Amino acid sequence: VLDGAILGNMFFEPSTRTRISFGASFNLLGGSVREITEAGSSSSLAKGESLADTAQVLSGYSDIIVLRHPDEGSVRKFAESSRVPVIYGGDGSNEHPSQALLDLYTIKKELSQNSKAVDGLKIALVGDLKFGRAVHSLCKILSLYDNVKIKLISPEELRLPERTTHLLKSKKVTLEETENLEEGIKDVDIIYVTRVQEERFKNKDDAKKYKGLLSLNKEIYTANCEPDSVIMHPLPRDSRKDANELDSDLYENPNLAIFRQADNGISIRMALFALVLGVEDQIEKTSRTVN
Repeated sequence: VLDGAILGNMFFEPSTRTRISFGASFNLLGGSVREITEAGSSSSLAKGESLADTAQVLSGYSDIIVLRHPDEGSVRKFAESSRVPVIYGGDGSNEHPSQALLDLYTIKKELSQNSKAVDGLKIALVGDLKFGRAVHSLCKILSLYDNVKIKLISPEELRLPERTTHLLKSKKVTLEETENLEEGIKDVDIIYVTRVQEERFKNKDDAKKYKGLLSLNKEIYTANCEPDSVIMHPLPRDSRKDANELDSDLYENPNLAIFRQADNGISIRMALFALVLGVEDQIEKTSRTVN
C-alpha cells in the first residue's frame, strides 16, 4: 500500500525498538526507509543548520518523518516547519505517544485473556516516573477510561510530575502514592516497570542512588501479586547488577508480557502510517504474503 513512499527516520537519541519498529512497519507496508541516527553529529545540524531548515529540506525528500529529539518541545517545532506529516518518536522526558498506543493495545490484549477491560483497570507504575516519558503518555491515555486506579511507586525525588497528576485527578483517576514496592504491587491487574532514566540527570552520580531501589523479582512477585498480574516494561530494562529493575528470574513467568509488548509496536506503527497517510482502506486490496 505504500509502494514508492519514503520514510525519513530521524533520531537524535539512541533507540532500538522505536527506530527499528517504525522502519520495519514502513517496510512491511511496502515503503522505503531513509535513516539518520545520531542526527546531531551526522547531519548538517552539526554545521549550525537550524531544526526548521532541516525540517524544510528533509520533508522534500520524504513522504512522512519520524522524529526523536532530546529537547522537550523540539518535535512540535520541527513539525511546524515540515511540509509532510511528522510522527512523534519522543522528546526528552516529555512524551512518547506511540509507546502509549502500543502499551494500551498490550493492556487490552492481556486483560482480555482474563475477561477484563481497561475500564476499571488497576495499574502500578514503578520506577522513574519523573523522567520516564513513556509513563507520562500512558497516564494521559489511561485518563480517557472510567474507574481507573493508578498506584505510583517511586522514590520521592522521582515522582510523577505535578502536571500529570493534576490531569489524572481532573479526569477522576484514583491515585495512590508510595515508595514501598511490595505494598504498591498488591491487588493490581498490571505492573508497569520503568528504568532510572540515567541520561536525563545532570549529574550521573545522582542517578546511581536510585538504581536497584525498586527491583521486581520472582520472590517479590509471588509473595505480593495476584496470580494473573501482568508485568510490562517499555524497555530497555537495565539488567546490570546495580539496577536490575526487572529480574531475569521472571523469564519463565507467563505473565511477563514485555516481549509481547515490544512485538505489538509493529501492528500499532503500521496502523499509524496507514491512518496518517490515508491508505487504511486500501491495505486488504494490496497486501500479500511475504515472499
